[in-house]
Amino acid sequence: MDKKKIEHAITALLKAVGENPNREGLRDTPARYARMCEEIFAGVGVDPRSVIKVLTSAEHDEIVLVKDIPFHSLCEHHLVPFVGKAHVAYTPGGS
Repeated sequence: MDKKKIEHAITALLKAVGENPNREGLRDTPARYARMCEEIFAGVGVDPRSVIKVLTSAEHDEIVLVKDIPFHSLCEHHLVPFVGKAHVAYTPGGS
């Protein structure tokens, strides 16, 4: 990830909307935004099999519940971040 390019892009965006990227409240915003992108896009290119574990127990027929899975992403249409938690429940089905 090229954080410097992101910082330049955010500086250009701030200027394009009529803001002064050098004013006190915005001075560090490009760097903050680049750090946010680093976190949000950390999973790009990661093989899901390296972080997801499949439960395979033949004698397990009860519901499996995994709660509070943190997630964050970026809306590809508006580039707005969203953050939340996911919950997954399932009943193993034989294999």
